Amino acid sequence: MERTREAYMAIYKQWCENPYFDLETQEELRAIEGNDAEIKERFVQDLSFGTGGLRAERAAGSNRMNLYTISQATEGFARYIDRLGEAAKKRGVAISYDSRIMSPEFALRAALVFAAHGIKVYLSDILRPTPMLSFAVRHFSCVGGVMVTASHNPAKYNGYKAYGEDGGQMPPDAAEIVMDEMSKIDDLSTIQYLSEEEAQAAGLLEYFGEEFDRVYTDMLLGLRINPDMVEKHSDLKIVYTPLHGAGNLPVQRILHESGFKQVFVVPEQEAADGNFPTVPYPNPEERAALELAIQLAERESASLVVATDPDGDRTGLVVRLNNGEYQVLTGNQIGLLLMDYILGAKQKRGILEPKSFCATTIVSTRLAKKVCDYYGVTLFEVLTGFKYIGELMEKLDEHGDMHFQFGFEESYGYLTGLDVRDKDAVVSTMLICELAATLKDEDKTLADRLEELYKCHGYGLEKTISLTFEGLEGMNKIKQCLNSLRADNSFALESSKIQARRDYLSSERFDLASSTTSQLTLPKSNVLLYELEGLDWACVRPSGTEPKLKVYFGAYAPERDSCAKRLEAISTEFEAKLREFL
Repeated sequence: MERTREAYMAIYKQWCENPYFDLETQEELRAIEGNDAEIKERFVQDLSFGTGGLRAERAAGSNRMNLYTISQATEGFARYIDRLGEAAKKRGVAISYDSRIMSPEFALRAALVFAAHGIKVYLSDILRPTPMLSFAVRHFSCVGGVMVTASHNPAKYNGYKAYGEDGGQMPPDAAEIVMDEMSKIDDLSTIQYLSEEEAQAAGLLEYFGEEFDRVYTDMLLGLRINPDMVEKHSDLKIVYTPLHGAGNLPVQRILHESGFKQVFVVPEQEAADGNFPTVPYPNPEERAALELAIQLAERESASLVVATDPDGDRTGLVVRLNNGEYQVLTGNQIGLLLMDYILGAKQKRGILEPKSFCATTIVSTRLAKKVCDYYGVTLFEVLTGFKYIGELMEKLDEHGDMHFQFGFEESYGYLTGLDVRDKDAVVSTMLICELAATLKDEDKTLADRLEELYKCHGYGLEKTISLTFEGLEGMNKIKQCLNSLRADNSFALESSKIQARRDYLSSERFDLASSTTSQLTLPKSNVLLYELEGLDWACVRPSGTEPKLKVYFGAYAPERDSCAKRLEAISTEFEAKLREFL
């Protein structure tokens, strides 16, 4: 909730004068004295704690990421655990962090606030990626977890992801309780935390390290499908870049233990560095972030390039074409390749269980269903957010009679296996390279296999655009745009007729031809999806982690050229009409 000017100026003054706040913080804030716009941005509200936790620029202020907002979020989380009782506090929480600036300090502060509540903490002794945090929550039988990361955001950001006892991101009902408890904290200087020595002496702080790595790696090795193909083609040349992030050690470890002997790591991007000196935007879906890796691949004539983002949950892929050029694949294309490989290889080996299922999101490729239908596997579509895939895994596999095989988001997140409940770039890298080795045995490349999939299931092309609107004014503009779209029943396209509009906020699907309404079964979310002709579609939603309005498109046709033309026509017209609402 936004504060009045009088209220946020009072809090600004408190941060400047109360000795609880460190000298560096106070000097930073005094430097913006008189800059009302900047003071407002930093103090007009507290950081919003959603189901994904917190994410913001790293700076002083109640609306920024710093030791004090980390303490506030953790105090709210700890009070939630207090409600669950002593048994939950003894089970404790797991905490890890990535390579971002202040990530180790934020992780330790969170651990010490939990410890002040008598809550046991398992803290990673070095940076470890998001999937290892998810695994740690389950491995240590914790009641929750925290991952300090801002994923693939620019260097000035940091964040705090909260996890539930299943190892997936915190569910909405729990997040609401945490947010409510945070709102009750009027004075941040009242938040207590132990010293590291006090927490360890009380048995409330335990570090985990190499022994844990061994358990996680063994779990991943158990998910291999064709290890014999890797042994046969261990000389497959692979270039890997962690983009200065936390994926470096676990990815190199799994590739080595899988048997690959020709792995080239981009030297300029191997060291963990929160400044991300070689990439302004450490996002493995951006070709600009992959240029150094592609250059190394060209020098070594490598078959593929794999990249992971700073917290090791997203996976980018570049494949070598038969003419020697390198093609950057989209998140949907990687998802299709992995889905087809896992289902096809398991079916061939006779280990694809009956009642198997896969999961993806409503903004991912519609070809996923065609691949699942081909193998007789059920596909579920969920809202954007891997927690929804994790919830299906728990409900249908862990507590049901179905068998999870694979889940993916178009935003470069993939998962197989049941021991992690978030995107896992480590297992994804292992299986991508295993697939490449398997195809090499047939004298094929990943690009060849992708083309085979298109010829079998039809061509599909997808596109995402992001419109950035910074600050409070930007957030309001995004909100107003969606409200205006929602109220406009005359919205139409010339390039493709709109068949229906799904409004996930009202949980209604409106059929334009019959003017009838039916109910949607997915949870409420501020998302509008337009069903166009055939399988084509467009979708608009605010980003949950960045100040962006995200717009997605998909077009499908028997031929690549007609598919590309339809996608271009739909996306161009839709974006132009959308900007009229902005």
